[in-house]
Amino acid sequence: MKNNYILTIAGSDILSGGGFQADLAVFSQYRLFAFLAQTCMTSLEQGHLAVIPTDLTVFNKQLESLADISFTAIKIGLLPALDTANGVLDFIKTQTDVKVVLDPVLVFKENGDREIADMRDKLLEFFPYTAVITPNLHEAEILSGLSINSLADMQAAARTLHEKGAKRVVIKGGARLDPSAAVDVFYDGETMLEFTSPLLDRNNNGAGCTFAASIAAQLALGRTPAEAAEHAKAFVYQAIAHSNEYGVVQYYGKE
Repeated sequence: MKNNYILTIAGSDILSGGGFQADLAVFSQYRLFAFLAQTCMTSLEQGHLAVIPTDLTVFNKQLESLADISFTAIKIGLLPALDTANGVLDFIKTQTDVKVVLDPVLVFKENGDREIADMRDKLLEFFPYTAVITPNLHEAEILSGLSINSLADMQAAARTLHEKGAKRVVIKGGARLDPSAAVDVFYDGETMLEFTSPLLDRNNNGAGCTFAASIAAQLALGRTPAEAAEHAKAFVYQAIAHSNEYGVVQYYGKE
């Protein structure tokens, strides 16, 4: 029987809605044994989220400590610096037959255009080593170089990201295109799927992290990427429906 070891490479969310706090909560709902390599800490400073990268030597020692563990899946979240990303890329290149889910977190108010462009180029190097990538609309625009203002634009961006090396793409639509529904698209080079759920007027902090972590967990349990994306959509809907003021209360949906 396969092990149920899963790794998140992610930062801390001081409000515990997203980041590795969300990832670990999701993994526990799927009864997986979780490991963590922490990329950064965060704090609130004058109402804005400050990101403090983990010391590079310490971070690389975390990855070295995990090198001999047979993971079934790995979820990658916030990579706060190029040096951190380089270490993670080297690490996943050694993880053969491991299902990697990349949540390409790119946009922070404190990032300059040059920093975002450099990280975009680095994240493109991850694509061939991933099973699924899960950008939101803004991240999909940056990674694909396309403007997204409609469902057709989302589909075009998904095709472009696949052409850039991503095996499977899930673009998270959020509320930007439709004020009444959240629409995501899935594309694997052959099949284009749409997943829709009503928008909820509740706290959705950490929904993107939760979505990617749910996909990684289900891949670890043997579901196909398309099945994992569809189930993750329902999982996140229930998580938002049961959310509190700060984080997201996780919910494990019945089959």
